[in-house]
Amino acid sequence: MSIAKGREITISVLKFNPRAKSSKPGFVDYIIEETPGMTLFIALMKIREEYDPDLSFDFVCRAGICGSCGMIVNGKPVLGCRTLIANYPTGKLQVMPMPAFELIKDLSVNTGKWMDAMSVKVQSWIVTNKETDISKLEERVEPEVADEVFELDRCIECGICVASCGTKLMRPDFIGAVGLNRVARFEVDPHDNRTAEDFYELIGDDDGIFGCMSLMACEDHCPKHLPLQSKIAYLRRRLVALR
Repeated sequence: MSIAKGREITISVLKFNPRAKSSKPGFVDYIIEETPGMTLFIALMKIREEYDPDLSFDFVCRAGICGSCGMIVNGKPVLGCRTLIANYPTGKLQVMPMPAFELIKDLSVNTGKWMDAMSVKVQSWIVTNKETDISKLEERVEPEVADEVFELDRCIECGICVASCGTKLMRPDFIGAVGLNRVARFEVDPHDNRTAEDFYELIGDDDGIFGCMSLMACEDHCPKHLPLQSKIAYLRRRLVALR
């Protein structure tokens, strides 16, 4: 019984180790056989296991939940674990690390360092004067409000919205859609007692809500399909009156 072979695909990876003085950035081509249902993550694993153990990239869950495997494929930011090779008819994929983040090596970037700084900048925690009494039931929240909070909490901080943002590439300190989404999450949360004036102090400048050029590449590429466009527009309308 003969087994049909998959097509031959070429994956060009930008390899560079900024910590090695001898390393120079350049593309390396890997030619492998496509298998049924192959994702870019599987292809990169095959390359690392069989051809180049030095290849660096990030992954954890392999299910589009952890946000670790963000990278640029043929000019667009994607999650490697959710990117099917079959969706590229030419069989040629050019893979690069996401811009706007510190490069660790090859396709691996330090999104965690950037996300941590962003969280501190927008004060990503509940601010309230109420004291919590754990002996009592939690404060009731209307189901529709809870759903709205949970919807915004689905962000996996993959960095794809940041990597696709034209404003971020021009303004290094711009907090991006992920930062604005974080503010929107706490603005709608009834446990948080901050006012519009308080949020204005955090994001009411060109590195915040007024720096967004509304190109909306963030929403176009968000793997979790978050309502970034409507939330950014809502925050801008709410805060513009305070300028």
